[in-house]
Amino acid sequence: MYIVVLGWLYVALMMAVAEASHSNGTVLGALVTFVLYGIVPLALVVYLMATPGRKRALKAREAAQWEAQKNATGSAMPQSGSDQSRSDSSQPDARSQTPADTIAPMRKKP
Repeated sequence: MYIVVLGWLYVALMMAVAEASHSNGTVLGALVTFVLYGIVPLALVVYLMATPGRKRALKAREAAQWEAQKNATGSAMPQSGSDQSRSDSSQPDARSQTPADTIAPMRKKP
């Protein structure tokens, strides 16, 4: 990916040099050409191309935080099934009874 970035910057730089060295061109025009044709589009492309890497890093950081939190709370909590509190949602419900708050679906009247 970096070879494309370097190639694009080289072309934009040559366009700016051609603008500055032309008889009707100015250094300000060359600077605007380099910024608008070189730096701004490349900044956008590099930002968009780096998005998957940023997402992977964010997911890895969240997974590490979740694992650290799980390890910190897991060692303080008792491990027996009957002693676990109902607010601990990291462990599945291992009781043999079904929850009492289920609602039966209603049928339409014919």
